[in-house]
Amino acid sequence: MPQNIAEFRIIGRIGKITSREKVKYVSVAANYNRRDGEEWKTDTHWNSVVCFSNVASQVDNANKGDLVHITGRVRESQHGEANDTSYRTELIADTFSVLTKADTEDSDN
Repeated sequence: MPQNIAEFRIIGRIGKITSREKVKYVSVAANYNRRDGEEWKTDTHWNSVVCFSNVASQVDNANKGDLVHITGRVRESQHGEANDTSYRTELIADTFSVLTKADTEDSDN
């Protein structure tokens, strides 16, 4: 039987790393080009990626400004009840790799 899959892949620069008890949240910028009339413009979109256990330990080697490659799964969740339900989409990392280190003078975690 075919499996349903919701996956993501991000290649971008780290803007911020937030550590919690057993999880790290990594904010990663990805750029998208779009046409605006006759000109091309670049939009930056920030993605918050959740890193658990062994992936979180790989984040320990990363810093603000590093170029990273992250893959994982998309998880939807809902909270609340009846007329007061809120929905959240989470990006859960399965792999995390640093492709290029940022200048050490510019990176401050």
